[in-house]
Amino acid sequence: MSEKEKPKLTPEALEERLIDFAVRIIALANRLSVTMAGKHIAGQIVRSGTSPAPNYSESRSAESRADFIHKLRVALKELNETHVWLRIIAKAGLLKPVLLTGLVNECDELKRIIGASLQTARLRSGK
Repeated sequence: MSEKEKPKLTPEALEERLIDFAVRIIALANRLSVTMAGKHIAGQIVRSGTSPAPNYSESRSAESRADFIHKLRVALKELNETHVWLRIIAKAGLLKPVLLTGLVNECDELKRIIGASLQTARLRSGK
């Protein structure tokens, strides 16, 4: 399916995807070992991986375009951080790669979507 044939992702659908992503991150974190490293990484990835959904939700009721851009930037930064934690988990062999692939792919796609929204918002604000 070409880019033009893809159905438009509504704000509600994107928020739901971000919530689903957060739930999957929580499930992944619960599978990490109870070692010092496992606990540390679990806490970090839960924080960063669950943050984009509420930040995106907040952006939808932003008080200004600058506020909207700021909240989208925070959501993107948290997705970037989550992506790094997923890579660390994979490289450290803390979980089987099959458990990570879908999450890494979804994280990448969410980053592209939020990044495109951010770029559009910046263009519209003249910055």
